[in-house]
Amino acid sequence: MKSKSKSTFFIILLIILVLLYLALFGLQLGTLNIKGANNMRFGIDIRGGVEATYTPKDLGRAPTSAELESAKSVIETRMDTKNITDREITIDSTNGAILVRFPWQSGETNFDPQAAIKELGETAQLTFKDPDGNVVLQGSDVKSSTPKLNTSNGKYEVSLELTADGATKFADATGKLKGKTISIYMDENEISSPTVDDQITGGSAVITGNFNESSAKTLASQINSGALPFSMEAKDTNVISPTLGTGALNVMVTAGIVSFILVCLFMILYYRLPGLIACLGLILHASGVLLCLSIPQFTLTLPGIAGIILTIGNGVDANVIIAERIKEELNAGKTLRSAIELGYHRAFTAVFDGNITEVITAIVLMIFGSGSMLSFGYTLLCGVIMNFIAGVTATRLMIGSLSEYNGLKKPFLYGARRLA
Repeated sequence: MKSKSKSTFFIILLIILVLLYLALFGLQLGTLNIKGANNMRFGIDIRGGVEATYTPKDLGRAPTSAELESAKSVIETRMDTKNITDREITIDSTNGAILVRFPWQSGETNFDPQAAIKELGETAQLTFKDPDGNVVLQGSDVKSSTPKLNTSNGKYEVSLELTADGATKFADATGKLKGKTISIYMDENEISSPTVDDQITGGSAVITGNFNESSAKTLASQINSGALPFSMEAKDTNVISPTLGTGALNVMVTAGIVSFILVCLFMILYYRLPGLIACLGLILHASGVLLCLSIPQFTLTLPGIAGIILTIGNGVDANVIIAERIKEELNAGKTLRSAIELGYHRAFTAVFDGNITEVITAIVLMIFGSGSMLSFGYTLLCGVIMNFIAGVTATRLMIGSLSEYNGLKKPFLYGARRLA
């Protein structure tokens, strides 16, 4: 049992080194592609991006303010889904247009605005039509569309969740069209023609057919992107130059590294062995947060950087509280094992209370926020989770492991006044 405890430190150290490597350099093995820090999606101010003006296509009239607001909401939702949090979406009511600004993808090399705007998906209008060509449902009547595997027959399907108004329309249409088809169009292009087997009520429906995983995902994505109140086309696309650029990013990275080294020096000199363990915990913390950003390609914005810095600071605070508690218990005459157990136990309440309030804040920001608020909330939540994993759990296991070695049992190594 004791030998297993002794090896725990080295197992966790290996995990930290692997995660640090992945966070910095990434990994690509066949279809597995983990992107590192160099392949993050950076905000407009750091790397630049695209500016495009979206205007109604073949509408025949000026769009209303409500329609423009609806179109803006759809574009914002698409960007949130794609983790594009650094963006500007502005309505130009005078010209009936929507101005969109968003950053380049991480792997962008040719910086072609026309190619970049394809990331936002279809800008056509989605409609459901009966065999006579009458529109029975519009894209705005669909709440969400999801591909799924039917476990009973092993075939892929596309499920639909409709709005309350859409559910009423669809129930009426499917009641009249039993045995007939309802065709789904993106503008005038037919993308699917499912047959109505029975009247569909309740606001949920399933589209079946000869789908594989890829085609089911494609159809679901087309339906989700088709809630625009009218077809749109992108005009006047331009390249946006970064206002800060890679130079500013390099300065921030350098400042972060210098600050990290100074913090680690203080922790090691003042708290000794717990300080060293705290530094390893901070490396695990930072690596985990970077991977939370790079793997899903979540846009790293300035508010996001602020969230990372805030949670790393909280990680330092947590380790200071824990180290002080351990030192106090040793000075009070407790054995080393008892001091470590009591130190973590008594410090946990303070650490938990401080972090749980941030979790609540982060969740509220992610639910009700968008854009930069969503970015801040996401990095804050990831940082707090990593604080519990790295700053509390991992460090506790590591320091408990090292304390099993005879040469590392001296109270002095844990900041206590006693030398033996």
